[in-house]
Amino acid sequence: MAEFDLPDEAATLALGAALARRLRAGDVVALRGDLGAGKTALARGLIRALFGAAIEVPSPTFTLVQTYDPPDGPAVWHVDLYRLEQPEEAIELGLEDAFADAVSLIEWPDRLGPYLPARRLDLTLTHAGDGRRASLAGGGDWPARLKGLSL
Repeated sequence: MAEFDLPDEAATLALGAALARRLRAGDVVALRGDLGAGKTALARGLIRALFGAAIEVPSPTFTLVQTYDPPDGPAVWHVDLYRLEQPEEAIELGLEDAFADAVSLIEWPDRLGPYLPARRLDLTLTHAGDGRRASLAGGGDWPARLKGLSL
């Protein structure tokens, strides 16, 4: 659906910011990629675009979930499932509520197994030379919503 070369972290942050303007309550963004591929950096750019550049956006590796509640608009859940061993552990985090009412940014989405919503945007980051490459794919209305997306 869409691909972007990301030569540096600034480009990764910019892609997150560009994507932020297209998100709605109930959206799930599955952030895929190896360790160090830029999943958290992309989420950081997206969250800062919505909440301001000064907001601290730590990796949720140890907390599993970081939530951000805006004064207007949907909450954002930034989730890192790397440390989970069973998909059922993710449900205990309350993700079903996030899937209904918030924007969910999920690192290591495959750990959700059968609980990963079918209606989602898959964003895959891969290493490409000294930078990264981002591939975005999703069904439903995602092709129309991503039309014209640029950094």
